[in-house]
Amino acid sequence: MIGIQGPAGIGKTTIARALFNQLSADFKLTCFMGNLKGSYGSDGIDDYGWKLYLQSQLLSNILKQQEFKIHDLGAIKERLRYQKVLIVLDDVDDLEQLNALAKEPSWFGLGSRIVVTTEDRKILKAHWVNNIYHVGYPSEEEALEILCLSAFKQSSPLDGFEGLHVVGLSLCGDSKQEWEDQLSNLKSNLDRKIENVLKVGYEKLLDTNRSLFLHIAFFFNNQAVDHVKTMLAGSTLDVSNGLNTLADKSLVYVSTTGWITMHCLLQQLGRQIVHMQSDDPGKLSSYIYSLDNLLNKYLGTGSVLGISFDTSKMDEFSISSRAFEGMHNLEFLRIYGRYISALQISEDMEYLPCLRLLQWNSYPGKSLPPKFQLGRLVEIHMPMSNLERLWGGIQPLTNLKDINLGYSKNLIEIPDLSKATNLETLTLTCCSSLVELPSSIRNLHKLKKLMMMGCVKLRAVPTNINLESLEEVNMSDCLALRSFPDISMNIRDLDVENTKMEVHPSISDCLPLLEWLRIGGRNLKRLAHVPDSVIHLDLSNSVIERLPYCIIALPRLESLFVYKCRKLHINANDCASLERVSFYISDSMRELQFQNCLKLDEESRRVIMQQRVDENVCLPGKQVPAEFTHKAIGNSIVIPMVSNGRSYRSVYSSIIFKACLLLSPINYSHLDIACLITRRGVTITELKWDSMNVSHFLTDHLFICGGNLVPGKPNVDGTANEILFEFSCRDSFKIIECGVQILNEPIYERSDHDTYKVQAVQHEDENVQSSKYKGCWSLLGKLCSGKDDEEYDEFEEYDTTCGS
Repeated sequence: MIGIQGPAGIGKTTIARALFNQLSADFKLTCFMGNLKGSYGSDGIDDYGWKLYLQSQLLSNILKQQEFKIHDLGAIKERLRYQKVLIVLDDVDDLEQLNALAKEPSWFGLGSRIVVTTEDRKILKAHWVNNIYHVGYPSEEEALEILCLSAFKQSSPLDGFEGLHVVGLSLCGDSKQEWEDQLSNLKSNLDRKIENVLKVGYEKLLDTNRSLFLHIAFFFNNQAVDHVKTMLAGSTLDVSNGLNTLADKSLVYVSTTGWITMHCLLQQLGRQIVHMQSDDPGKLSSYIYSLDNLLNKYLGTGSVLGISFDTSKMDEFSISSRAFEGMHNLEFLRIYGRYISALQISEDMEYLPCLRLLQWNSYPGKSLPPKFQLGRLVEIHMPMSNLERLWGGIQPLTNLKDINLGYSKNLIEIPDLSKATNLETLTLTCCSSLVELPSSIRNLHKLKKLMMMGCVKLRAVPTNINLESLEEVNMSDCLALRSFPDISMNIRDLDVENTKMEVHPSISDCLPLLEWLRIGGRNLKRLAHVPDSVIHLDLSNSVIERLPYCIIALPRLESLFVYKCRKLHINANDCASLERVSFYISDSMRELQFQNCLKLDEESRRVIMQQRVDENVCLPGKQVPAEFTHKAIGNSIVIPMVSNGRSYRSVYSSIIFKACLLLSPINYSHLDIACLITRRGVTITELKWDSMNVSHFLTDHLFICGGNLVPGKPNVDGTANEILFEFSCRDSFKIIECGVQILNEPIYERSDHDTYKVQAVQHEDENVQSSKYKGCWSLLGKLCSGKDDEEYDEFEEYDTTCGS
């Protein structure tokens, strides 16, 4: 792990990106996770939920799989511990981010590099990142040149850009602490000179484009262009031309994928402008972002168009029953933040204005106010609410496009949605009290996404309807569901993982366009039917033992996911066109058979051979790999049990080993391999491995197996100098070469002072290689020595012994 540390804006990300681009070619798996700052512990999600989210993002990025789903915090270690990876974690500002994404080196394979950029050196030290590069400030000449090269493509400023000197001149002669205080102040209050410079572009705008600028500053920063157009469809604003104008003046950035971004200083400018207007209620024409100011100064004003309120910056707060009564022009209400539970509303609140956007995270009421008019509503975003129901009866909802009530654990009822004919997304994730979907969803012919994962009590889904636009349905972890949702023939992405659903033969007729099918889980023991249209099939976490026959003839299948299928035997024999293995197999697989897969690339072969399985692995090969450090020609090999004159002393109850045999071509359908392990002619143990349905080997193959060497009968301690491994199989073919790798390399006896070392190693995982012991012993020595941090580097140079 390597740290790049320095102040904000100094170039840490640029250095990390250059390093990433330079080294990527040497790594099969790479990931650059940018701008992690502020990504941890927001929106009211608990620490465990955020860590799951961060891990899923990293795995999605590095494995090139969208919306990668994980169920526990061991996912990164399980997927990547045998992989050589290059990962950059950019702009880390919380130690828990590192604990979630790269807790320890053993999560990744040998040769991996984890690069962390941060402003906070303490985070790196707390995470035991000792290799740290500090990025210092450039000289005045270098700083000016860097700025000008970026802004003007030349080394000096253009005429007329003297405003770039404002910040530098305002801080000239101040101490570092004064600089930091001033920069901190900029987050909430712009320096007047900076504000004047930024306002030049704003003041040259037409009134309609000024209004669009303020809309984006308060509500639509980091939003999709299409979403903004929808939300402002009822206004007089020309969003398309207005965005082009703002982008031309560098007041916003619109990406090629249609995403709007406004710089934080420009966003702050918008708020400053509104604050200036709020000093005179007669000028208050657009937005106010502090609900506290609103209720204290402008209760009932009809000039307010939107409220954007971050509750993270407040203590306990209560909104009265008449708070919104006079706000007839209010269109956008956005209440959000991490500590939102402190916000309370009056139980007798009856009124909300006729809104277009209602975002109220952790809404404390059991239902919406009875006089809330819904006719203009475009989006309801109320996750983690206390809602039991939204409203009663049939409401006019023709403008409504998005409903998100995720994690509302008390929600027991979805209202009649008959009039919501333009609804596109319905999100009810983890609404754990919800029992059924209303039959009115048959009217939602523009619905594209239905997200209901984790609705553990959901039993009833309307049947015999065919929603024309519905393409994505997620009902994973809906534990009470037993039958497939019969709601659309146009579904392309279906997730019913960890349910009690059984696949009926009619699924091919019911879902003829299905491309993504996720159907794993503990209840999946067999699979007899899969639509021919499926491209990606996910059987993860299931208890199936062999790949289902029904997938063999799937004409479009590209990806097969079998993560944590602990009883699965993988048999890909005679898949002559198979070139790569792109899924990552759990280390508790039963068996992996890739006989006569002659086109497998080297990386796939390496991945297959590194898997740990309960039985065996077989694939084409020409020689025993180098990791099998003990090699011999023929079928037997002697393993020395002494090193540098010191006798063997194991700290384990057994020695775990892995063996590899190079076999010549065979014609038998049943392959038996046996291994007799002896010392001085006395049998220690005998192991056997069987492979059924073996194909005729077209070329030499590698057979990889493993086992435990258990000391005791006879005792291998003390005077044991060597152990003989003797492999055997049918006489009709021979073992060309054999190799053995000891996975938990033994510790050799040094002296009685090594007690601490042996105890430390006993706490290590059995799979850890001996190279880790040195670091463990060195760390233990540091802790025993009582030395300060400053002395650690020098202290590590010495061979720590009991004298410490």
